[in-house]
Amino acid sequence: MAQNPQLFGNGMPVPFIGEMFVLARDGVEFEVDKIPGASGGHVKAKGTIYLSNIRMVFVAKKPVGNLVAFDMPLLYVHGEKFNQPIFFCNNISGFVEPVVPDDQHRALYSTHSFKIMFKEGGCGTFVPLFLNLVASVRRHNQHAIYPTSDAAPRVDPLQAAQTPVEDMMRRAYVDPNDPTKIFLQQPAGESQLRRRAYHPQAPENSY
Repeated sequence: MAQNPQLFGNGMPVPFIGEMFVLARDGVEFEVDKIPGASGGHVKAKGTIYLSNIRMVFVAKKPVGNLVAFDMPLLYVHGEKFNQPIFFCNNISGFVEPVVPDDQHRALYSTHSFKIMFKEGGCGTFVPLFLNLVASVRRHNQHAIYPTSDAAPRVDPLQAAQTPVEDMMRRAYVDPNDPTKIFLQQPAGESQLRRRAYHPQAPENSY
């Protein structure tokens, strides 16, 4: 996890070198805990989820405190589960490990729990793509170990860029009730400046 990654003026995340955006899903409600500065550390906001071959990024429609966007490397996501409660909307829940700066100690950072709630339309396109992509990232990065102790090794989340996604996108089932937008071509041109390191940005620099 990295809080407030770089965004373009339209809210689209600035891609890393080698990053390929798969989809964007608007009209979701996102919950995450252990956010510094938030009331009780808990944040709930409405906005858009962007999914790439490297990460999932939630961009809030309106900033909540210091939180504008929340960046979740797919290598650091675990315990993900698709839930279909009887009286509430379908959702995905799970955990994501923090992106720890090289000069910081792992013990200073806690695992986040998150939930993505689909309140506007279906999720038959988003959910299979998300679950398949996370599984594919793990298969192509089998040495990745989720940090569970101070001695746990740090794994570069950009290694997920090696995961092939073109075939997955071509074979994706498109649910007519799911407003997810699949990117048939990348929204940012190759001439755009791309980030090269996983470092969180200050909120005022996010737009």
